[in-house]
Amino acid sequence: MEPDDIVILKSMPNFTSPNFTHVCSTFSTVQSIGIFYFNNPLNFMLPVLLIQMSLASAAILVTFHLLRPLGQPIMVAQILAGIIVGPSFLCRIPGLLDSLFPMRSFVVMDVVSAIGFMFYFFLIGVQIDVWILKRINRQNFAIGFFTVAVPMILTIGSSVIWAHFVDTDGNEMDALVPIAQAESVLSFPAIAYYLSELRVINSDFGKVALCSSIVSWLCSFCVITFNVLFRQSGKDMFLVFKTISCALGFAALIFFFLGPLLLWQMKRNTAGQPLKQSNLIVLFLAVVMAGFWGHYFGLHIYFGPFLFGLMIPSGPPLGSALVEKLDLVTYWIWLPLYFVKFGLAIDIFAISLKTYSTVFFIALLGACGKFLGASLSALSCQMPLRDAVSLGFVMNFQGILEIGMFKLMKNAKIIDTESFTAMCTASLFIMGVITPMVRHYCDPSEKYRVYHGRTVMHSRPNSELKLLVCIHDQENVPSAINLLGALNPSKQSPIAVHLLHLIELTGSATPLLIPHKITKSFSSRSSGSGPVINAFKHFQEIQGGTVSVIPFTSISLPQTMHDDVCAIALDKGTSLVIIPFYKRFHVNGASQSSKQAIKIATQNVLTKAPCSVAILVDRGPPKTQRALWTSWSSYKVAVIFLGGADDREALALGARMAGQPNINLSLIRILYDGNFPKNYMEESRLDNEIINEFKTDISGKYSAMYREEVVMEGAGTAAVLRTLENQYELVVVGRRNDGLPPLLSGLTEWIENKELGVIGDLLASSDFLGNTSILVVQQHIDSSHGD
Repeated sequence: MEPDDIVILKSMPNFTSPNFTHVCSTFSTVQSIGIFYFNNPLNFMLPVLLIQMSLASAAILVTFHLLRPLGQPIMVAQILAGIIVGPSFLCRIPGLLDSLFPMRSFVVMDVVSAIGFMFYFFLIGVQIDVWILKRINRQNFAIGFFTVAVPMILTIGSSVIWAHFVDTDGNEMDALVPIAQAESVLSFPAIAYYLSELRVINSDFGKVALCSSIVSWLCSFCVITFNVLFRQSGKDMFLVFKTISCALGFAALIFFFLGPLLLWQMKRNTAGQPLKQSNLIVLFLAVVMAGFWGHYFGLHIYFGPFLFGLMIPSGPPLGSALVEKLDLVTYWIWLPLYFVKFGLAIDIFAISLKTYSTVFFIALLGACGKFLGASLSALSCQMPLRDAVSLGFVMNFQGILEIGMFKLMKNAKIIDTESFTAMCTASLFIMGVITPMVRHYCDPSEKYRVYHGRTVMHSRPNSELKLLVCIHDQENVPSAINLLGALNPSKQSPIAVHLLHLIELTGSATPLLIPHKITKSFSSRSSGSGPVINAFKHFQEIQGGTVSVIPFTSISLPQTMHDDVCAIALDKGTSLVIIPFYKRFHVNGASQSSKQAIKIATQNVLTKAPCSVAILVDRGPPKTQRALWTSWSSYKVAVIFLGGADDREALALGARMAGQPNINLSLIRILYDGNFPKNYMEESRLDNEIINEFKTDISGKYSAMYREEVVMEGAGTAAVLRTLENQYELVVVGRRNDGLPPLLSGLTEWIENKELGVIGDLLASSDFLGNTSILVVQQHIDSSHGD
């Protein structure tokens, strides 16, 4: 705690600690021997620290859940919880401040929170992908620059005018310009975290916001760093130059010697294997030593860990492992104590109205300047109005780095305690206001809406069929290649396969969409996308020019994974997205494994994809490398047709397969022995048209057959499905069968996997299909007619 913070606590009427200059403690007051020995645990440092950490984490957790219905980000909950625990609210309760936050505990609390903040900066560095700098173009640079320049001009100019027309003393006048500068800057990590919470980080809008915030952050860093150093050095330019030289030398030592040496040793020891515990310990020690040496050279203790974090490759395997190990303890154990410590220095009832109105005016002016700078420059770069407005709001988001900057300015005597409190509350207010506005204006799924149905059924005959094949891991590859081979690629109707390897994002602040060259060879021992791309490359080679593969890797959060899927499908004009089901089933129908990331992605793709979607369900042992279709003399496919748009799309896929010489196709139509509702008559007409067209196409073909089954209820439908027992390698069904309740009566109540629909779920969880793969198809609906 700083001396000024102690003064705030001293002013509290319930704080009774007599000594504010010295804190004395003995080893015997560290741990309590228990209440049974008449020891009060709150008189000992360790129990008090544990209570403080528990209270801090609980306060943030409760505040976050209370604010969740309002859609507020966790940063708002963290700052608000710190203020609530502090002298502004809870610590006004008589005896609570003395009991839970005695003077002797401040030293330990400072040390623990400093360690937490140091590892927080390290994690920020780990999660920043330095290669994002290559994505910055002139548009991003213009938006980022004016997002800082416009508010800087407005706030500094207004603060100078304010100082001349409002009666202020010399200290207040000197503080106005630094306050204006601080309210005009922004940080990239805070905006990246906010975009992740909004689930728009993968969209084009999110990518523009990320790249622009990088530019703004670099500009902000230069302005604030020079300003703080200039004032801390007593306006001595030699000391400023000396500090900057030490920082550059220390950065060069980390970037060009220590960092590469440590990473080289890590790669030698891991060699594609999971990171060893000893490697993690070495990395953690390196973080601590980076903080020590940075402090030794007169730099901030967080500078070294941040630079060292930048050296760590974001994402798997190293970055992911570090984030997985450190994320929970840093964000929910150490960092909450930092926010409580920050809240103890804030008493919102001790701010004068004059200070609050002045700081709040500058903060609002800075927010308006950021909004105008970002939105107007975005509009000049031909960004749509709605996205430009959303970008203006997003660039106003602030986070822990801004709070830390305010605290640094207060410690350096650039601003006083009242100004610091006013700046923190103003930031909290601005973030609370802009969040609902951003959620109202920002809807990236709108850009995936198309006005002409993109389906296999409506694809032109004898033209290239464009597909997007999503792969989660190597287990999905054999079945996906089997399906592509069954789709009958030919010279007259080739297939363009856009391959997307989906990897869950951990250990990086920015998602990655990486295009690959199919001509590049990957080692068989390489991790990541290499083996997957090699398999599809081999498939392309044996097809003799009838299949082209364009591979990508998407590393993103489960909640935003669909953005890359939808963006590629929209950009490449695909007619069908093929995505693996998140569960694998035993031959007896029991679920064997489940991937939550793919579940979330599948649900979002089904809702927002700009084309038809097919879910490929694998059954059988996951390690079985199923023979490719080329090695089979007969590949048996069944299409189950009840009726509706999805079943017609499934039949369109089946009709394409019927042209493959080694495929035996069976179309099984299940009819209702009764009258359908009148509102289904048009659908029935379309069903009959495509059935008649199919029967015409297969006439004279011995490898294709058509049969009808008449049933009266859902039990009859289930009985027909049981006749498929162990006869087929692939069964194709439609996902939705709206308007056909008689055929599904009694079946809808037992559905477990809604993504597969009634028939798909029944087949996937059945015990009579053996290793049969199931393809569940959903036809894209023309947006001009609604969803």
